[in-house]
Amino acid sequence: MEEPFGTLMSNEASVHTNSRRRLVVGLGNPGMNGSRHSVGMAVLQALAARLGEADSWRGDRHVSGEVILSDIQDTQIVLLRPRLLMNINGVSVAKAARKYSIQPENILLVHDELDKPLGKIAIKQGGSARGHNGVRSCVECLQTDVMPRLRVGIGRPRDQSSVERYVLGRFSQEEQKVLNAVLEQSVNILFSQLTDNQYVQSPQSPADGRPSSLTRTQKELSTSPQKNMTGQTQD
Repeated sequence: MEEPFGTLMSNEASVHTNSRRRLVVGLGNPGMNGSRHSVGMAVLQALAARLGEADSWRGDRHVSGEVILSDIQDTQIVLLRPRLLMNINGVSVAKAARKYSIQPENILLVHDELDKPLGKIAIKQGGSARGHNGVRSCVECLQTDVMPRLRVGIGRPRDQSSVERYVLGRFSQEEQKVLNAVLEQSVNILFSQLTDNQYVQSPQSPADGRPSSLTRTQKELSTSPQKNMTGQTQD
């Protein structure tokens, strides 16, 4: 890595507010775009396709990832796919935030969610990582947990497979049929978030300088319940 981990976001002055610029990050593992754990990258590819930029990804060593710059209405959108392992994705996110002068509250993380079935999507406005290593890395590197997140359900293994093996595995053919609709719906939600400017305002910093968590009730917006692979509707 080009810079020490601790200096990526040493203080809030490293990132300047740009009210018309948003960073959208697909969390995942490089070279594993088809795995459940990298579904965030699949969503970003679908978003890039909707923007007419599917083949516009370019590597940027300064952010340790691949980026696309595009526009939605009067907002510049920076799409980022980290080229680092999931548990250090935050290094790439912090570098991109600094390069493009984007505050953490204007960074939207897209990631897989074990505790939601495939077909269920929700927006979470900040808060803890809830055991997700990629989100935890982002919280540590940005030194705040205010980033809104699009949580894409992948469900949990139904057999004796380990969670690690399950999340690193690829979607089955049956799951892929559901996934296609999930990607389309996820892109619709992202467009709604980016055009309606539903990002939280920067909270007040406590005495130690670390931005606090959201003080208002954390808001989760879920899509309509869909049938899971057994045909039952779940939350």
